[in-house]
Amino acid sequence: MGKKRFLILANGDVFEGEAFGADASAVGELVFTTGMDGYIETLTDPSYYGQIVMHTFPLIGDYGMISEDMESDSSVVRGYVVRDHCTHPSNFRSEGDIESFLKAKGIPGICGVDTRRITRIIRDSGVMNACITDDPAAADMTAIKDYRITGAVAKVSIGEKRVFPADGETKYRVALLDFGEKYNIVRSLQARGCEVTVLPYDTGAEEVLSLDPDGIMLTNGPGDPAENTGVIEELKKLLGKKPIFGICLGHQLLALAAGAKTEKLKYGHRGANQPVKRLSDGRVFITSQNHGYAVKSDSLDKSVAVESFVNANDFTNEGIDYPAYRAFTVQFHPEACAGPKDTGFLFDRFVEEL
Repeated sequence: MGKKRFLILANGDVFEGEAFGADASAVGELVFTTGMDGYIETLTDPSYYGQIVMHTFPLIGDYGMISEDMESDSSVVRGYVVRDHCTHPSNFRSEGDIESFLKAKGIPGICGVDTRRITRIIRDSGVMNACITDDPAAADMTAIKDYRITGAVAKVSIGEKRVFPADGETKYRVALLDFGEKYNIVRSLQARGCEVTVLPYDTGAEEVLSLDPDGIMLTNGPGDPAENTGVIEELKKLLGKKPIFGICLGHQLLALAAGAKTEKLKYGHRGANQPVKRLSDGRVFITSQNHGYAVKSDSLDKSVAVESFVNANDFTNEGIDYPAYRAFTVQFHPEACAGPKDTGFLFDRFVEEL
């Protein structure tokens, strides 16, 4: 047994485990993800900003860390919780172990705790704040309970415009509003002949349209979608001007711009095994997801919005079409290869709109 470390939940529950990762403490919103792999993508997904991430799968890190599989250059998770982590990964692509990555990024981790029991607590009580610390006596329960994730999109969005060329011949030009984008969204567009101009989250509608793109991409991102009032106002000005495709937070923001409402889920959808039903034909797809908020289906303006997908577990909204605006959005991640390519056709649909 190595150095002791503790996970303290906002409800007062304390779990003793072993320290790994950075020698630090952290307070954040504790969430669980059900994927059996994909921990590299999870650790580098900007949508986890401000959160302590816990894996339900017991062994994490067995194929090491691989820079080519990262979804961003950094990691914005507050802390990391696993049952067990692999200290000697075995994979020909591995560039190092997960603990070295956490140390380099300053992220504290805890292992050896009962992740099944903690998951049940979150599932029954809902997402709650928590603290990772080496000294439970020094934990400030008031600070833990009062912790809030705010201004998240501004923290993870790109600082200035960047242009990514198409793979091969440029067929279309796409303006991508970055709310916390995952690299594979850009790669999925490039592979389909799109030159992608990535723009900061607060780029105004006039500036976006001045680029005269063939279409507009709205990315994933962290935090409460309703907090982004300025972005929502600009999206209202873009509706109907160009074809639009939105993913995750982009899906929620466009729905808010079209007059719908969002709500916080009890414990969210996180993992690579979320079943989604397409309402047009009843087909179910297995999808990758990472979100704590959802669009309220009963708030959709039926004159402009048509629900296209629902979650097969809890029937929450997973997709919306806006026929009059040449726009469509989905809550899940078609670029994340859950099937591994079950919903990649959505990018093909977007390119057809272009």
